[in-house]
Amino acid sequence: MIRSTLFLLVAAGFLMPLNATARPAGPPSAGHPGKTHDLPAIRSSHVLRVLVNQSRNSSGEVKGQPIGVEYPRLAALEKYLNNQGPAKAGKVHIKVIPKAKEQLFAALQRGEGDLMAPGELMDAAPPPSIVASAPLQGEAPLVLVGQKGARHLARVEQLSGHSVALASGSAAGDAIDALNRRLAQHHQAPVKIEWVDPSLAAEDVLEMVQAGIYPQTVVERPIAERWLKVMPRLRVDARVAFPGPARLNWYVRSDAPQLQGGLEQFLQSYKAPADGDANFKRAYAGLYQVHDPLKQADRQRLEELRPVLQRNAREQRMDWLDLAALAFKESALDSAARGGSGATGLMQMTPAAAQRVGVSNIQNLDNNVQASARYLALIRQKFFASRAINERERMAFVIAAYNMGPERVQAMRAEARKRGLNPNQWFFQVERIAMEQVGMNAVNYVTSVNKYYLAYNRERDSLEPQSRRVAWVDTATGP
Repeated sequence: MIRSTLFLLVAAGFLMPLNATARPAGPPSAGHPGKTHDLPAIRSSHVLRVLVNQSRNSSGEVKGQPIGVEYPRLAALEKYLNNQGPAKAGKVHIKVIPKAKEQLFAALQRGEGDLMAPGELMDAAPPPSIVASAPLQGEAPLVLVGQKGARHLARVEQLSGHSVALASGSAAGDAIDALNRRLAQHHQAPVKIEWVDPSLAAEDVLEMVQAGIYPQTVVERPIAERWLKVMPRLRVDARVAFPGPARLNWYVRSDAPQLQGGLEQFLQSYKAPADGDANFKRAYAGLYQVHDPLKQADRQRLEELRPVLQRNAREQRMDWLDLAALAFKESALDSAARGGSGATGLMQMTPAAAQRVGVSNIQNLDNNVQASARYLALIRQKFFASRAINERERMAFVIAAYNMGPERVQAMRAEARKRGLNPNQWFFQVERIAMEQVGMNAVNYVTSVNKYYLAYNRERDSLEPQSRRVAWVDTATGP
């Protein structure tokens, strides 16, 4: 449902088309090379720069309340360093620098941070110039996670011939490769890895497994146990064991020996808080969780709606599956749905929003979809047409603006730029500002629509006959 007002009125003929295609991965995080500091320089600057995995599980924060697993450890480290340092040196404050997991080692090598805290197992050994800390906690073995009610596995070899969905940078990739080598020796079919879209972190994959969109995934046991607290329809197959590293670590550069020594001393005495997940559970309590949008009844309803969705998508040069995903989130594909503030129909449009793009009578299905498609196109052309934003992220910004208002999202991008985040990347970057200013619901809205799009897109061949595929034209403009 549209919850905000678009202040700029334009004629319907001004609307420019949206792109439609399988969208590429998001851009790399913005970052600038810096000098590596050892502990004396850190105390002198009063800042410890910590490179963190940008996932919500590792480093999320909601309205000032940390929910990422690394925050309690980092807060304790900050306190330890200030208690141990000379009084005249002043306080050291931690500055968190979020990046994609697969970018962390390179960023640490370039000196963009002093410490690296990924919150997950890394999928590769550190380069020679980087050293790992002592383990942060107990064992963190990789475990198979599926949906409750699915078939139990007694041993890992029973995965032969089945698919496993993994987030980018997952350490499970190497473990499954090793398993596949063993399976090949016994002439058994390999485990198929489905590397998911980079807009999904491990926690997103877990939610989609719970929904039945993906069959199963493999994550570190502490991550699985944490998300079981808010996703009760997940199940861990504890008897399915994977070989490989099972300890979580922090990392520093080898040319910072005093920082390395300080970390070792800190970790020897560190005790995790009794309920470090209190903020996390509050943030996710009652939060909308995705469903499988392709269950039989929903698939049939989508097929009935496909002509009107495709026709209006074609007019705006957008992907009809984007419209379908938004419709599923807004109304569960119910064209008779009624919401608050006068929102109505498949796309939950309001009469005021429809009038701004020259559409009336939104009780009519075709008009309802037409108004939504035009409104999305208007938002894109006026606010997110720059070629600096790729199509994967562009649609996320458009959906966020559809929900919160484009001016508000633009203000969030400006704030992200000010803080050194990537203003052209919604997922895990600008969304951090949204989590801080608005809360989880606004971020969850975009991620839910994105998950529905990805669920549809992986079944595109069956949903979209080849002869009826919608062509697209790139209409992004400017720098």
